Amino acid sequence: MKLVRRALALLCLIFSLHVLALTRQPASDYRARRMRLAEKLDGGVAILFAAEQPQLDFMPYRQDPDFYYLTGWNEPGAALFIQSAIAAKNETTARPYREILFLPTRNMRMERYTGAKLGADTPGASATAGVDEVKNMAELPSLLGDLVHQSPTALRTLWTEPDSEQAKSLVAWTATTLGLDHAPNFQNVRDLTNQLRAIKDPGEITLLHKASDASIQAQLAMMRSVHHGTTEGAVAGIIIEKLMQNGCERPSYAPIVGAGKNSTVLHYSNDSETMQSGDIVVVDAAGEYSMYASDITRAVPVDGHFTARQREIYDIVKGAQKAAMDAFVAGTSRINDPQHKFPDSLDTIAWNYMNAHGKDLHGEPLGKYFIHGIGHSVGIDVHDPWDYSKPIQPGMVFTIEPGIYIPEEKIGVRIEDVFYANPNGKLECLTCALPKDAEEVEKTMKTGK
Repeated sequence: MKLVRRALALLCLIFSLHVLALTRQPASDYRARRMRLAEKLDGGVAILFAAEQPQLDFMPYRQDPDFYYLTGWNEPGAALFIQSAIAAKNETTARPYREILFLPTRNMRMERYTGAKLGADTPGASATAGVDEVKNMAELPSLLGDLVHQSPTALRTLWTEPDSEQAKSLVAWTATTLGLDHAPNFQNVRDLTNQLRAIKDPGEITLLHKASDASIQAQLAMMRSVHHGTTEGAVAGIIIEKLMQNGCERPSYAPIVGAGKNSTVLHYSNDSETMQSGDIVVVDAAGEYSMYASDITRAVPVDGHFTARQREIYDIVKGAQKAAMDAFVAGTSRINDPQHKFPDSLDTIAWNYMNAHGKDLHGEPLGKYFIHGIGHSVGIDVHDPWDYSKPIQPGMVFTIEPGIYIPEEKIGVRIEDVFYANPNGKLECLTCALPKDAEEVEKTMKTGK
């Protein structure tokens, strides 16, 4: 009997280590998010599905962002069921809040290749997963059937992911097997999770700091590696290596390393050319730590020293970023306004600064070379969802990244940092420990410090 207990304990430990490979927040944090979501369901139920396993071995698994936000669960094949509480009213019976994580049936043969998985019948499964109930995926259809039998209107509002094939199949199957005259009404659960994900809790801020710290180290390694004759791809490889060394599971996005004329291409992706003396290099690269992203861009001179014109453009971009930072007011300031519809948006402020501080070779203001929005929300996704017609709120994390790209001069400069509007509305920078004053960049490239 003791041997059996020891074996079960060891098995639970293996499961726990496998499931908790990422740095997870306390289970109470994920439960609080699920309960906040339940409050928004308007008496309905929500069903979310985990991301599917990639078909190719070289594609690492990444969980669906909303699923991870609500569960911290990093395995494929699962589903999350959330039932909102309903108070008793007239003849309506009260219904309690309920949450269930459905897990697929374990395939012991495949686990020889993939490692041990948690199953609904694993001892302590609920505690390991951090969810009130854990059931086998095969029980999900019957659960929905029970709901409808208890109340014919129970699935009238079903919040799920309209882009999920699993959700579409489940809804159609439920309607068919229960003889419903029409399928349950789809409501997009992402409309609700997007609102929740925008405001970061303290645990998320900790992970975002870790992502930014690792990304700073990768960018410092980049500054030490740039010189004449280096390929863009080699620098990208050094960045990825440094990210992994510092605990990231992957880059937040494909590194952008563009030298010379490539520095003026906003989303240059080839990373295939060789750096030449006199070039300036735009490097947009950062990592993802336990599913949370960072996003940093710096522009550096291949020779280790900016030319006079490169320095002029660089300082204007840096000045535009500072003007936007100084103007930020939580609850008022907007970002991602490249058409300058709002006179007080950070985009407009940076654009006005550029127009007032420099000219192109033809004497025209530089604002027209700022060709993108000044920033975006950051979180589990490097471009976390947000309605940019609304101002940035306290608790949000976002980038400020002005840029000037002049193809005629082969000069592109972008300076990007990640900022946190803390609960008091004060702006805090997560990435500004990375040098961005021109002299500091040159010193770092020379000394490696």
